[in-house]
Amino acid sequence: MVPTIVPFYAAVLAFIYIGLSVRVVQARRSAKVAIGTRGDPSLERKMRVHANFAEYVPFALLLAAFVEMQGRPAWLIHFLCLALLAGRLVHAYGVSKEHENYSLRTVGMTMTFIVLAVLALSLILRTIAS
Repeated sequence: MVPTIVPFYAAVLAFIYIGLSVRVVQARRSAKVAIGTRGDPSLERKMRVHANFAEYVPFALLLAAFVEMQGRPAWLIHFLCLALLAGRLVHAYGVSKEHENYSLRTVGMTMTFIVLAVLALSLILRTIAS
C-alpha cells in the first residue's frame, strides 16, 4: 500500500522546517556568524529549535509511513500526524522564547515521544500478529 496520508503531513512539516531554516539563516546574517554561534544566545536557540525538529520529524514520518503502509485506520494516521505536528509547533514556540516556557517545551517533547512510541508499538504489534 502506498501512503497517501503521511505525505500530506510531511509536506506541511517541510514548510515548517523551511521556516525554521530561514530563521537560522537570518540570525546568522544579522550576527555575522558563518559557523557556530560565537556566543549569541538568540542564534543558539534558533539553531537548537531547527536541529531538534530535524532530529525527530524524519524518523516519526518514516514510522508513520510504515504504519500507514500496514493498512492501519486513516483516523489513527491523521491523529498521530496531527499530534506530531502540534507537538513540534508547541516545542518550537516554547524553546524559541528568550525566557523559555519549560512547560511548552515539555508538552511538545512529550507529544512527540508519545507519537513515536505509539507508532513503534503499532509496528511491533502488527509484526507479532502476522
